[in-house]
Amino acid sequence: MVKHRRIWLRMNKLMLPLLLIALITVSLTSIMLPEALASSKGTAATAEAGPAVVVIPVKQTVEPSLHSFLERAFKEAQEARAEHIVLVVNTLGGRVDSASKIGELIRTSPIPTTAFVEGKAVSAGTYIALNANHIAMQPGSTIGAAAVVDGSGTLNEDPKIISFWVEQMTEAAKLQGRDPNIAAAMVDKSVTVDMTDTIGRVKKQGDILSLSASDAEKVGYSDLTANKVEDVVKWLELDNRALIEIQPSIAEEVARFLVSPVVTTILLILGIAGVAIELLVPGFGAPGIVGLLSFGLFFFGSYVSGLAGMESVALFIIGIILLIIELFVPSFGILGLLGSTSLIAAVVMSAPNPKSGFISLGVAVAAAAVIVALFARTNRGRGIWNKFILRDKLSTEDGYLSADDRNTLIGEKGVALTTLRPSGTVQIGESRVDVVTTGEFIEAGKPVVVTKAEGTWIVVKEVKSE
Repeated sequence: MVKHRRIWLRMNKLMLPLLLIALITVSLTSIMLPEALASSKGTAATAEAGPAVVVIPVKQTVEPSLHSFLERAFKEAQEARAEHIVLVVNTLGGRVDSASKIGELIRTSPIPTTAFVEGKAVSAGTYIALNANHIAMQPGSTIGAAAVVDGSGTLNEDPKIISFWVEQMTEAAKLQGRDPNIAAAMVDKSVTVDMTDTIGRVKKQGDILSLSASDAEKVGYSDLTANKVEDVVKWLELDNRALIEIQPSIAEEVARFLVSPVVTTILLILGIAGVAIELLVPGFGAPGIVGLLSFGLFFFGSYVSGLAGMESVALFIIGIILLIIELFVPSFGILGLLGSTSLIAAVVMSAPNPKSGFISLGVAVAAAAVIVALFARTNRGRGIWNKFILRDKLSTEDGYLSADDRNTLIGEKGVALTTLRPSGTVQIGESRVDVVTTGEFIEAGKPVVVTKAEGTWIVVKEVKSE
């Protein structure tokens, strides 16, 4: 009964970190998400009396967090009954999958959209602009160079990927009657396009096409060259409309930072190491707090960025519970396996894609293992395992003896009280001592001498008379 009570108290102590994980995540979501959803409600409400033009910046890497922000912005534009949306584009591109989702968002929007390139619309940024009803460009800006590259900037030569992206770009170009061959030339270096009749040059094999503002207007990829958003609105003949600018909220900016690959990996390292150390070292302290905050920030960033839902948090909590139960209820590793699988699934589901999720998790587990090993090495005398292991030693140096020390008997003489065959009893002084011989038999009454004493093992031999 006492044993079960101790286990129950220990599990109650370990349940506290789990409750804090849920509390941190829910608190962050409830505090910051409403701000993300209502960051421009005040300005949008002023436009309900009549149509307005909504201005939305696209000035970051094309990634899931941008898609999540644009979803909110387009929804608010519809709630504000906006007449037109102007996307101010200045991006070097990003993820192809995120660009595809953003392109679909623009195409399916009931509100007409104009992309105003204010600097660069490169790679995925070009695709976003091509999905708009109109494209306007600032003097000195460029559009194009939409070849697929990896994270290190190396050109991707996979024909399947190139074919897919060429198809996406050319279909987007056809939406507003733009030349699809030019779009293909922005992606595939093997495509050649003769533009001598418009801009006086030919896009040759081996090059990736990009266009300046003036060239884009000449080839029909830009409808207007303008200095600022107000000029674009005037060209749209909407200059008498109210302008509503929707900016990313603080929550969305924080989430964008948290979902970057480096930050995500660091959060996972701190989370795994912190929780592991807290489970190994009794008491709820700094490692547990750091671990819980790290996991809370990890799931908060993924949630606000649209990468994950509450199901990921639920899987994570279930995984932790299963691992804790495995510590106290042996299940031949079944609960541990299920808990580990649940944790891995939660992290992978919260990643932009399974591959990046597994990579971040693998790096985090390896780094956390090193941290936990170093911590355990410097805290050998602590840990829950020490409660189940007897580490005290009853050594001779500390004054403990496993038996009486009989070394003083060596050389002492006595008389065999019984026949030694080869064990028996002898009389040494006033003491009766159990002894053995080295193998020979010694008759009772014969004199003997002690030749060896090892613990309780006393060895004698017969004393031969001269």
